[in-house]
Amino acid sequence: MTAFFIAQVRIKDPEKFQAYAGSVGETFKPHGGELLLRGKAEGVLAGELNHDAVGIIRFPSQESLTAWHESDAYQALIPLRQEAAEMTITRYSVPT
Repeated sequence: MTAFFIAQVRIKDPEKFQAYAGSVGETFKPHGGELLLRGKAEGVLAGELNHDAVGIIRFPSQESLTAWHESDAYQALIPLRQEAAEMTITRYSVPT
């Protein structure tokens, strides 16, 4: 079952966020992760916009998503992520 990691991002420090965004891709590739979307919020069609950007990463399974999230490589980036931005991170499953 395909898994998706979706991060809604409120940027606190643009320079640190660029450093985080530039480093995170190499951490998910060994786990089969593929960046589908990284984009800036441009407006709202319904509801309230409470973030600046979004990132969507597809993984082959929930197990591979979990393995990536718990990996030493990604865990090492979490302090930078926390300095750079506030994130709401959600995981989803989609039947294949």
